[in-house]
Formats: sequence, C-alpha cells, structure tokens
Amino acid sequence: MTRVLEFVVALIMVFILAVIVGLFLPSHAHIERSIEISHNPQHIYDVLNNFRRFPDYAGGELQALDPQVKFTQSGPAYGKGATFSWTGNDAVGNGKLVNESGNIDLAGNSQVTWGITNDWRGKDKTFTLQVVPRQGQRVSTVTWGYDVDYGWNLIDRYSSLWIHGAPATMIQYGLDALQNMLAGIPNVDYGKLEPGLYHVDATPVLLVSTKAARTLDDIDSAKGAALKQIEAALGKLGVKAAGPVTVVTTDWGDTNYLFDLAVPIDSTTVTIDGKPYDLTKLPPRPTGDQPAAAPAASSSAGQPAAASSSGGPASAPGSLDKKNELIVNGDVRAMMVPARQVLEASWTGEAGLPLMRMALQAYAGTHGYDFNQTTDRPYDQLVSMPNVQDSDQIYRVFLPVTNAPEQTPEQISGRVKPLAALDPSLWAGETPKPVEAKKAEPKKAEHAKRRRHR
Repeated sequence: MTRVLEFVVALIMVFILAVIVGLFLPSHAHIERSIEISHNPQHIYDVLNNFRRFPDYAGGELQALDPQVKFTQSGPAYGKGATFSWTGNDAVGNGKLVNESGNIDLAGNSQVTWGITNDWRGKDKTFTLQVVPRQGQRVSTVTWGYDVDYGWNLIDRYSSLWIHGAPATMIQYGLDALQNMLAGIPNVDYGKLEPGLYHVDATPVLLVSTKAARTLDDIDSAKGAALKQIEAALGKLGVKAAGPVTVVTTDWGDTNYLFDLAVPIDSTTVTIDGKPYDLTKLPPRPTGDQPAAAPAASSSAGQPAAASSSGGPASAPGSLDKKNELIVNGDVRAMMVPARQVLEASWTGEAGLPLMRMALQAYAGTHGYDFNQTTDRPYDQLVSMPNVQDSDQIYRVFLPVTNAPEQTPEQISGRVKPLAALDPSLWAGETPKPVEAKKAEPKKAEHAKRRRHR
C-alpha cells in the first residue's frame, strides 16, 4: 500500500513539474528555411501567389506519403482568397491552405502569406514566403517560414519541441522542388507584358510551310515567297483573305527558323478541280504512325480517295498530306485551325517576337497554364497595315493553353482590355504583305539589329 501511495505521489509531482515547465514554454513558435534560386524574382512571386503549381513542388511531399492524395483548388485563381485543399490517408490527413495576402516589391522584399488548416498542433498557423532579389535580380533568396500560436494549451506548447518535424520537412522539400521546377521555366522578364486569356473561334486558313535563316531579312523573304503562293491560290479558289497574316512557329533553331505562314479565308469550303471540300470535316492530325485519312467532300458527288491510297502523286490537289492538311496546289495547304483558349500579348517591332514567345511561355509556366508546343504551336499575327515602318509594326503573339482560368490577373485588375475584334474587310482586298527588306544599304545600327533575329 505504501508503494502505491509513493507511486501516486510521484505521478502528481511529475504532473505538477510538467505543468510548471509547460507554463514557461513559449506560446508561439517559428521556424524558417531559405534557399537561393537563380531566377527572376517576379517569376517566383507569381508561382507562390497562386496554388496552380503547388502540386508540382510542395505537393510532392504529400504525394510521397500518400500517392492517392486528392488535391482541390477553389476560390480566386490568384492572390487573396485562393484556396488549396487536400484529402489523404492517416499519414497526410486533410488540410487547407488559403492565400491571405501578397505584396510584390521587385526592388526589395516580396511576400506571400498562406493560412493553414490541418491536424498540426496549435492555432493561427501560417506559412510566410519571402522573395528577396540579389545581384541585380539575377539571384533571389526565398525564405519559407512557419508560425503557430499555442496559447495556454500546454500540450500544444510541448509540441513545439517537435516543430522541426512535419512542418520543417514540408518546407525544405517544397523549397528544393521549387528550385527544380523553376529551372524548367524560361528565365525571361515579362514584367512589362500585359497578357490576357481569350477564346478564339475555329478559323479556315490557307498556309505554306517554309523555313529561313535566323535573320530578319531572310525571314521576311521567306514570308514574301510563301505569301505569293497563297495569293495565287486565293484567286484560283475564289475565296478572300479574312484576317491578318499569321506565322505559326514550328522550330526556332540555332540557325534556322521553321514556320507556317497562314492567311485566314472567308469560307470553310474550297473548290479544287471542280470539287468542293468542307474544311470543317477534315480529319484531325494523325498521331504516331496513324495514316492520313481521306477528306470529306461537301457535295453529293462522293468522297475522293487520299493520294496515299489511290496511288496518285503525294502532292495531288484534293488529297491529304501526312498532317491531314488538304493539298490545294504546290506547297499551299488548307485546314481549319481549331477553336481554343490562348494567352495573348501585343508587341511592336518584329525583332523581339522570339523573346515574346518565350515570355508568354514563362508567364504560362508561373501561372499554371498548360501548353504543348508540339501539338499546339505558338503563333503571331501582323495586325498593322503594310505602310507601317518595320520597327512600328504591331503584332499579336499567341500561346495556345489549356487548364487555364478565364482571365489573367492583369485582366481581373482591369489593366488589360478585351481583345479587339479585327475587321475582315481590311484584308478582303489585297492581302497585306510583311514589310520587305530594305533595298538601300541600311545604317550600321539598324544593320546590326537585323543581322540576327533574336
């Protein structure tokens, strides 16, 4: 009996001691980890200010614990109120992150704060992510901090002794994965862009696939030659140009530029050798080794066989080439550009177009828009008229995207106006031509600019 009493007294003393120690433990805890990332600070801030890329970095730690974990995004696509939730097994549990605030200061300290709801001990839990540029914005220090209040809950206060467990692990994993993810995004400054997300309708076009050396003069010459072929085809087909000259990028190589030059037309039906063809009924582009199919004629006269199956020449007008584009004549093809969502920004001057395409890719990457340049290539439209000087030509640059919201942050804030519709009658007469290379000897500065199309 005496030993039992001694044991009870000992337990009481331990409990009292634990209470006393708990009272002196801090009611607030903070940890942080930092990493240096060689990337544009605005890119880093934009990634952190929305949760669309969260599964690609910090979400990996949750997926490692539960491969079947389910992620859900709700609320605004960007900024305050954006919400990311997960549901998983006992190791992951259920949780939610809410973007509570964000402030971008590219010359100083940009910061994003996420509120946390999960099974970690404590209340008023937050992640604070700071981006501090260094070395002229060539390197950024990213600091990811975790704060939690325990109040007078002594058990929660004791949990601070293990704060370097789950929160710290998630933070370090997220920072390392963030660095790896950003390495796949073009490190191009898009701070002066004002891009918008738009839905464009399906459009019938005539096009010519071509290539040129990577100089403005050579590219302009290739565009001019392709445009002459399309102009000749317009007359034979009896259709009119209905939109600006469009350049669809296939490959921006080290020395050569491969692209399609396309002109929108005013009809979805073209007549070749007396047979009408409905471009809306052309089969989709084949994938892998899938052979080209025969196009559907819009008349009741029947459907012509594809050149590959009829034994005719591979370039027979009215047949399909290997990309299921309708052969008009020579190098001219007809097709329907499908309806899709695009990320668009305007640019003045031809020399900066390749950089603009990369800037749109970087913007899409940091904002979580999916794109595939192999199956859905970027393109640009020359929307200014032919008499405009080369350096003042206005282009619309487009990147087809998927899994994107309806608007960019710039549109939500009202900084970007709706995409203005173009008047087809501007192109219904003579097809507008890109400005030709100057015949006279250019000035040294201008010659240096045009020597290499960067």
